[in-house]
Amino acid sequence: MKNVVITGASGQLGKLFVNHLLDKTEYKIYALDLDFINCDFPECVSKIILDISKEQDVVKFFSSIKSIDILINNAGIGVFTPFEDRTVEEFMGVVDVNLKGTFLMCREALKLMKSAKIGKVVNIGSIYGVVSSDPKIYGDSGRNNSEVYSMSKAGVIMLTKYLAVHYAPYNVQINTISPGGVTRSQSNDFIKDYNNRTPAGRMANDLDLMPALDFLISDNNAYTTGQNIIVDGGFISW
Repeated sequence: MKNVVITGASGQLGKLFVNHLLDKTEYKIYALDLDFINCDFPECVSKIILDISKEQDVVKFFSSIKSIDILINNAGIGVFTPFEDRTVEEFMGVVDVNLKGTFLMCREALKLMKSAKIGKVVNIGSIYGVVSSDPKIYGDSGRNNSEVYSMSKAGVIMLTKYLAVHYAPYNVQINTISPGGVTRSQSNDFIKDYNNRTPAGRMANDLDLMPALDFLISDNNAYTTGQNIIVDGGFISW
């Protein structure tokens, strides 16, 4: 049985990843997050309260599991205040989770994968690590994407490329999935504007990311590494 670690497991995408992999009997899932108040994962999922920005806590977690086959770095946060009002605390809070946390999880996981000479890492990026958000979509919703979120996701994409190069000799594949917007409880105006901006004519649904994830973590993937797989319905193509 393969050990799979998923960060941000109680969040929007994290729940999707956990529930998707629950259908696969070959995986033992470790779900990591700050809390699991709104989660109803079955007992077979190991729910671990962990702040991935805390170095000692991350090191302690990896020493407890001894081995890891798959790491899905999904944890991430954003801020929505206007750029000119950005505080250093807000800025560094996003960097601590999105970049430092991803770095720490990769560092400790790759020690074990290097020793075992096998492993898969999937970092979750964003289309906004590749292109700027379009203000015409967000209007005055107050949910506008921030500069520091985009910076952090661009950093995750480049971290993936760097690590993929340096760990390829150890049979470890490291890739990024960068989603576009996923349908949730957005306003009708937002969804309409986003759909009009997307060649596919819609936002992503809960299943759209799974084929990319399944391929990247499968035994069939022994050669694809260092890639940023963009799953966005063509959003960044025009």
